[in-house]
Amino acid sequence: MTERVFNFSAGPATLPLSVLQQAQADLLCYPGAGASVMEISHRSKAFAKILAEAKADIKALLSLGDDYHVLFTPGGASMQFTMLAMNFLAGKTADYTNVGSWSSKALKDAQRFGTARSIWSGKADNYVRMPEDSELDLDPAAEYVHFTSNETIQGIQVATEPDVKGKALICDASSDFLSRPIAADKYAMIYAGAQKNVGPSGTAVVILRNDMLERVSEGLPSLLDYKVMVENDSLYNTPSTFTIYIIGLVVKWLRNEIGGLEKVAEINEKKAGLLYDAIDSSGGFYRGHAEKAWRSKMNVTFRVGNEEQEKLFIEQATKAGLDGLKGHRSVGGCRASIYNAMPTEGCQALRDFMLEFQRTNG
Repeated sequence: MTERVFNFSAGPATLPLSVLQQAQADLLCYPGAGASVMEISHRSKAFAKILAEAKADIKALLSLGDDYHVLFTPGGASMQFTMLAMNFLAGKTADYTNVGSWSSKALKDAQRFGTARSIWSGKADNYVRMPEDSELDLDPAAEYVHFTSNETIQGIQVATEPDVKGKALICDASSDFLSRPIAADKYAMIYAGAQKNVGPSGTAVVILRNDMLERVSEGLPSLLDYKVMVENDSLYNTPSTFTIYIIGLVVKWLRNEIGGLEKVAEINEKKAGLLYDAIDSSGGFYRGHAEKAWRSKMNVTFRVGNEEQEKLFIEQATKAGLDGLKGHRSVGGCRASIYNAMPTEGCQALRDFMLEFQRTNG
């Protein structure tokens, strides 16, 4: 292929075109460094500037002050399932909402280190919605409450953070990180795998409130210790420098080209609306997985006609340059991941394809 497709993959996901073009320009020789951005030392002045600006831009987007640290940790969000439990659970009790495939994995990993409880589960209904605050079985003794704000596989999302009665709130925001304004100062910790909304795979962005460092367990392996990561500014070992560089470009794109989180939220609302309107107006030919009140603005999950029509839909969509639409095996059907960098034109093209496919196959 020589032409770029609209990439609806759940991750690694599409990146802003201007970011890719800037990376292309810097790839051979990063300005002022005399070497590729992939070759410069993580201890160099050039990379120190990249790192500092990426952190500052993330803080600015979320309106966070000096009482929060921004870390870049290896292993993606799945590593954080283990790392946060090692640091904060350690034989204690924590509450987890079990709202989908990824939160279920986070809960399972945490149970290796202490009493991690499911305070609400949507498993029986195959995760079609999130819980109401009144449904949460909170433990007053819990060290923290963990929730996943957007479940990539099932396509469900919370509108606001849950009311956890003053407990430390920890959020896996991997698939809707920096996609909308949030009250970030209500969180003790936010973490997100980079490969969906802010960069390539292999790294997690971790936002950690300073007081949480007092809760870190003793005797942890250095690379799994938040204190060590903070003290060394994410540079205890050689980090994924190229990923951090791309993250830095993406957050600058969000601030300078898009205009911040309120603006990107408006765009994301419009994009999702195009697809959900096609589903809702199809007379049942397209059927959404999630309950309407909990539909994700990032991952639109749906079924198409019958089994043969669904297979044909994916095949023809791929040929039309609409790539990555096959749904996860646990849900089936189709999934359009429309993260920040998916242009509105991509969603319009998919909507037009859906309408035409129903006209000729419905």
